[in-house]
Amino acid sequence: MFSIDLSSRVPIFEQLYNNVVRLISLGVLAPNDKLPPVRTLATKLSVNPNTVSKAYKLLESDGYICSAVGKGSFVSPDLSVKNAEKDAALKGLETELKKCASLGATKDEVFEIVDKVF
Repeated sequence: MFSIDLSSRVPIFEQLYNNVVRLISLGVLAPNDKLPPVRTLATKLSVNPNTVSKAYKLLESDGYICSAVGKGSFVSPDLSVKNAEKDAALKGLETELKKCASLGATKDEVFEIVDKVF
């Protein structure tokens, strides 16, 4: 269900964050679904539990999940799939824009594309 690419330049916590958002947007994870405990997921992925915890905290702060002490982390009950899809798309756009900027693309070139789309 969750996958990480150890050879990627994207930090592991960010890959986990993106995985959860993607699974929510695809409907694989539904509202109120329980996420794997931090230690269990860390062991399964062979990563530090702090890495998983960081991803979960970020997901919680962005409203994708909610945590209950002693019970675990769950997909937010009032999260709509449409909002998750939009947020995931915007996050992907931000990543690609950063890539374009690092390759020397100008704002005018980017805005030209945005104008075509909208």
